[in-house]
Amino acid sequence: MSKDYQQLAKQIKTWAKDLGFDKVGITDIDLSKHERHLQNWLSKNFHGEMKYMEAHGTKRSRPNELIPNTIRIISVAMNYLPKDSTFINALKNPYRAYISRYALGRDYHKIIKKNLNKLAIKIKEVATDLDYRAFVDSAPVLEKALAEKAGLGWIGKHSNLISKDESSWFFLGELFTNIPLPIDQPYKQDLCGTCQACIDVCPTNAIVGPKQVDARRCISYLTIELKTSIPVELRPLMGNRIYGCDDCQIVCPWNKFAKATTNDDFKPRHDLEVAELLELFKWDAETFLKKTEGSAIRRTGYEGWMRNIAVALGNAPFDLGIINALKEKKDHTSELIREHVEWALAQQEK
Repeated sequence: MSKDYQQLAKQIKTWAKDLGFDKVGITDIDLSKHERHLQNWLSKNFHGEMKYMEAHGTKRSRPNELIPNTIRIISVAMNYLPKDSTFINALKNPYRAYISRYALGRDYHKIIKKNLNKLAIKIKEVATDLDYRAFVDSAPVLEKALAEKAGLGWIGKHSNLISKDESSWFFLGELFTNIPLPIDQPYKQDLCGTCQACIDVCPTNAIVGPKQVDARRCISYLTIELKTSIPVELRPLMGNRIYGCDDCQIVCPWNKFAKATTNDDFKPRHDLEVAELLELFKWDAETFLKKTEGSAIRRTGYEGWMRNIAVALGNAPFDLGIINALKEKKDHTSELIREHVEWALAQQEK
């Protein structure tokens, strides 16, 4: 290995930390073990309507098929947990909306990708032959597998990446490169041990086995990725979770060691961490677009947003204000919203 590349790898890690990344590692592109896991997951239809998970063939698990000439991947992690977070209080209050912690701040895709590109520019100043592509949850990339191989942590039983010193409250990003950087040792220890708190706490029993999540039952999938009706039998189990679910992370013992982020971009916006369900249910499409500008929440779309809130209102304790608000939406132009409003009314009027 060239001493120049050894030194460059050290510089890359320093630059990455200076750009706000909390962890950084370098790996090769051999994901054969993870490819088998992916194929097994797909064969069970655990991906539900996420057809993009199978649409790219082996490009997801073979990085050099996605980006030719890729031989190394720089994997980074950025912590998003704010100081004095009150999101657990929202989860315990059935009249409040629970929104997954990662989505309360600015859209992480743009923030991380911008900093990855800055990192690449610094690398190119030294390695002028560098070709690269930056990815942040936006292409067929096995980001958790790459992060584990790069030594950033291990994949827990809930299928999220866990770091012994950074918990699991972080975003991942990757730089695909064509330069022969020295690689870091994969994270070989699985420190979950016999703990299965995440499996036991899942509201919909979506974690069907260690590192096996049936997305069709997962609240994150149901509230974000699913664009059609939420299965009736799962609606009562969703509680007040209207965008994503953090239960498996909240209960994880390793998250007791979580550190607060210093990045103001991930602070909650528009008071969404304390928002009442009825307040959000008043939003029209224009308000939704305005309030979710620069936010990951836009992914669910206005119809999905209203669908999810209707389910949460149906799960709330009996309340005349909720019943009146639901009745106002009974004749909504969206068939999807109407269906879930009718269900919610039936729940409230039992």
